Amino acid sequence: MDVNLAAKRLLVGLSVTLLLAGCGSAATPSPSATPVASAAPSVAFATPTPTVPPTATPAQTTGAGASGSMTTARDRHTATRLADGRVLVAGGHEESGNAATSAELYDPKSVTFSPTGSMTTGPYLHAAALLTDGSVLVLGGENATARAELYDPKTGTFHPTGAMATGRSIPTATLLRDGRILVAGGDDGSDNGIASAELYDPKTGTFHPTGSMVTARFLHTATLLLDGRVLVAGGYGPLATAEIYDPKTGTFRPTGSMATARDFHTATLLPDGRVLIAGGSDAAGNAAASAEMYDPKTGMFRPTGSMATARELHTATLLPDGSVLIAGGSDERFHGPGGPVASAELYDPKTGTFRPTGSMATARENHAATLLADRRVLITGGDATIGGSGNVLASAELYDPTTGSFGPTGP
Repeated sequence: MDVNLAAKRLLVGLSVTLLLAGCGSAATPSPSATPVASAAPSVAFATPTPTVPPTATPAQTTGAGASGSMTTARDRHTATRLADGRVLVAGGHEESGNAATSAELYDPKSVTFSPTGSMTTGPYLHAAALLTDGSVLVLGGENATARAELYDPKTGTFHPTGAMATGRSIPTATLLRDGRILVAGGDDGSDNGIASAELYDPKTGTFHPTGSMVTARFLHTATLLLDGRVLVAGGYGPLATAEIYDPKTGTFRPTGSMATARDFHTATLLPDGRVLIAGGSDAAGNAAASAEMYDPKTGMFRPTGSMATARELHTATLLPDGSVLIAGGSDERFHGPGGPVASAELYDPKTGTFRPTGSMATARENHAATLLADRRVLITGGDATIGGSGNVLASAELYDPTTGSFGPTGP
């Protein structure tokens, strides 16, 4: 196994979570996410490594950002906003090093986290997507599992659904306009990218193959465009190439390449239809500060302003005013110091520039970010040390765009 990849896989998660409930990228990335995702995101796999981290606040520390913590410390989890405004936090990696079968709900009305039904398996390096009926599809994960299950918010329980045709770690899952979920790429469990893709049909609860990508990828992003197509960009290598999936034909085709090869980056759909690609790990293995914009009208990427801080394993969330909140991550360097950061910044698509905003109470990477119905952004979990060894976080905090600051989630 590539040594650098082995180290990065310790950090890998889905921040840009899948924020398909109206949030920014990817993971969740993110994952945004969400990914989402962000939810929504299409999922940005936010989900690279090394040396001395900056000072970080442990999960147990009291004070700003420490109240209203999750019931379980976790990183590499997914966070999906439900139709009623609550947030489902599922799976991930626990402080013990075990995969978490547990899940919990954040209620913004009571500002508390509470346990909900557990999954049959403990997934991380997985994906989650909000379906049009309000349930959440959780699929894939470590060791390239083909398993998938559904969370029903009415009963607070998970139950199995059809399995994927191909087992995958780190896939992307994107809600299409017709309600199906496009699952693309991933890791086959042996650090090899997968080119195949498949569609989940919630009407039948089954997956079936669709056209394969031109390039096998994992650690890529997948973003639903305004016209219903999906932009797939980057991936482990890192890769600069990108391609477009057309659900009408069920095929992928190449589109323009990014100016910078990247993995561990985020991708956020902007209100005008363009897609902001930010940060990630570059060809030298360093966290990148650069960003670029994909224009679906021309099929081309072009550079835009750079972030103040180079970062990967960060989250990117589209805010209601059209700006994008970039939070946390790692400023890792392949040779030299680096680690989790607490800083955050805002991208203004009108000026094409980033500017600093308030910092989080805790430096974190491998976390999740979810846009709430009241326009605030919920930040959950993550790692406060390189590799997530010994300091997986239970803490959570809220970003308020009206004040440009982070605060605690609890009373």
